[in-house]
Amino acid sequence: MEKTIKSIILAAGKGTRMKSQTPKVLHKIFNKELLAYVIDALNNTGKAEENYIIVGHCADQVEDFVKKTYQNAHCRLQSPQKGTGHAALQAYDDLKGFCGEVIILNGDIPLLTTETLNKFIEEHRKNNNALTVMSAILDDPSNYGRIVRADNGDLKAIVEEKDATDEQKKIKEINTGVYLLDWEKVHEAFLHLDSNNAQQEYYLTDIVKWTIDNGLKARSYVLENNEESFGINSRKQLAEAAKILQNRVNNKLMEEGVTIVDPETTYISPDTEIDSDTIVYPCTYIEGKNKIGKDCKIGPFARLRGGVEIGNSVKIGNFVEIKKTKIKDHTNVCHLSYVGDSELGSNVNIGAGTITANYNHITKEKFKTVIDDNASTGSNSVIVAPAHIGENASIGAGSVISKDIEANALGLTRAPLKILKGWFDRMKK
Repeated sequence: MEKTIKSIILAAGKGTRMKSQTPKVLHKIFNKELLAYVIDALNNTGKAEENYIIVGHCADQVEDFVKKTYQNAHCRLQSPQKGTGHAALQAYDDLKGFCGEVIILNGDIPLLTTETLNKFIEEHRKNNNALTVMSAILDDPSNYGRIVRADNGDLKAIVEEKDATDEQKKIKEINTGVYLLDWEKVHEAFLHLDSNNAQQEYYLTDIVKWTIDNGLKARSYVLENNEESFGINSRKQLAEAAKILQNRVNNKLMEEGVTIVDPETTYISPDTEIDSDTIVYPCTYIEGKNKIGKDCKIGPFARLRGGVEIGNSVKIGNFVEIKKTKIKDHTNVCHLSYVGDSELGSNVNIGAGTITANYNHITKEKFKTVIDDNASTGSNSVIVAPAHIGENASIGAGSVISKDIEANALGLTRAPLKILKGWFDRMKK
């Protein structure tokens, strides 16, 4: 029977170098929090039963996010903050009597994938390890703890840079700070942590030493792609991680049959699905979770803000913004339009400059617009939600629509045209 996995995610740090009032783990890439990338990677393995998030700096903000977003995640406060070992210890009482596996990792590593986590778990189980450390091979391992192996390949020690000999400093395999434990065998290590060091903190690496000293099997698992261990500590690193994700997502989509005209200027969230033969034009930004069908044309200069479902053969024109909207097959949303909180049927034509006015700034409420099959809106029209535009209905150019328009009807609001002859000559005088 497969063991159950629970996780401890370290998210208590301030992130001083971010120079921000926002906790480091709540900074975003593609409008998704760093912490969310880590929790999703764990949950998508299908093996994570519960996740314990260790919070500290701006704990209320992090806890509020976790409660709103995840049912299987619980926050535990670390106060004061006395090292990584002390942080993980905050979930110790929750794990009393637990007989499965515990994975410990940081909340600021958004590039770690579900595929890698599954391989990590598989390797741990295949070798019947008590503890497995995720490691990476770096050309320049400076400032990282080195992985020292025994002759049989087992983990012998993790030696920090300041304690390493000249020979050990030549080792290029480093500790990434991700651990997988057989909790029943290793949990006692947390009761033997001490702060007998210069920083007077409790370190997670001490559980590795305890495991080895007690004759239990400890090994390292080497990452296939070093980028996955990349942690975020500054705005520069946040941008670097976004660029790595951009390339990763674009390359994957192009391999699956999506045309991305200029990958350098196209940003697509890893939570977005796009079917083959769709073309994404330059300077398009797609964030959040979206689904785009086949044979679509997106952009240039388009923005999808999440919660967007697009059918087949749909055109999203240049300078169009869409969010929380479902669009059926063969519909066009033309340039300079905004469509939010809406449902568009098939063969709908949204004229240039159309706005769905979905937000009441006084009540903070958002309302829905529904446009049925074969309907159309003229250029520079505004639909004030909630509104329902019926099948085959048309909206005249320049109209402001504040009521439902029945099927087959024309909705038109337009002041009578006045022509003042000779106006130019009179103004010139």
